[in-house]
Amino acid sequence: MSGETTDIRSLSAIEIGELFVKNSEKPFRAKQVYEWLWKKGCRSFDEMTNLPRETRKWLTDTFSFHTAAIDREVISRDGTVKCTFLLHDGSKVEGVLIPAHGRTTACISSQVGCPLNCLFCATGHLGFTRNLHFFEIFDQVSLLNQLSLKQHNIPLSNIVYMGMGEPLLNYEEVMASIQKITDPESMAMSPQRITVSSVGIPEMILRMAGENPRFHFALSLHSAIQEKRCKIIPVSRKYTLEQVKEALIAYHKQTGKRFTIEYILFNRFNDGPEDALALAKFCKSFPVKINLITYNRVPGDEWQSPELPRVNAFKELLDKRNMVVNIRKSRGQDIEAACGQLAGMKNPE
Repeated sequence: MSGETTDIRSLSAIEIGELFVKNSEKPFRAKQVYEWLWKKGCRSFDEMTNLPRETRKWLTDTFSFHTAAIDREVISRDGTVKCTFLLHDGSKVEGVLIPAHGRTTACISSQVGCPLNCLFCATGHLGFTRNLHFFEIFDQVSLLNQLSLKQHNIPLSNIVYMGMGEPLLNYEEVMASIQKITDPESMAMSPQRITVSSVGIPEMILRMAGENPRFHFALSLHSAIQEKRCKIIPVSRKYTLEQVKEALIAYHKQTGKRFTIEYILFNRFNDGPEDALALAKFCKSFPVKINLITYNRVPGDEWQSPELPRVNAFKELLDKRNMVVNIRKSRGQDIEAACGQLAGMKNPE
């Protein structure tokens, strides 16, 4: 199809209905099309088998229908599956299906690459290509949901926007994807099972707070000391810890929601007593849950993961200051599917 045609999934149900009426098609056919697109997850107009052949031909001639497809799967020893999704323009992104304790979580991407260039993140090393459209984000969820049903006989339990890219720098498309995922006429997933993660873009946190989101929010902090955070997260030079903190205070005041602090521990960089005390002080301004994550190796990086005694000592200091703290176990490390590793496929050993 020509690149000038409108993608059918960029249209609302009302817009599709209006076009059907304009083309002298029966209005109920538009509802059937919308159901095929968002509830049944079809991949082409030919799959819309309850539509007349003439209607399907009109759709094919009138609209483009760009869908993502799983190009490759690699399975970890722990059951985690990393998928490469091939997009209509040849771009690729990665997503991960994580099974644990009778549940499955989908970790999905919001951008092709990432513009933030965090030093510890493989995605940042790729550079930035483009934002994903909301239907490309939706496709990742839909395909991983099908994979969950196929492999574990259960639908997705949770979705985390923690894959490739910075979600708040693709705000409109990310929010539109959540709307589709939670729409009763689509996947009907509860927003309480969705988490959006960000390194902290203050103006976008404030915008999100003003819209009173029903999903969860997580901040990738990794250091509560400004100089250290600037070293590993370059955008911290533009958005300081103090600015991020003020936005988080406003977020909590406006929404009443507790959020999560994600904190990757790097050996003898941000895992000492002074780092734990700075983190505790930063988190005293709002109710939070802290997830500690040991660094996952990225080829070419010099960072190391701390030994368990240092991790436990860090947690104990936070416990003593009445912080809610969990040590989160990384999954899929052997296939480079863990936190910070999404950039390219690797076969398991």
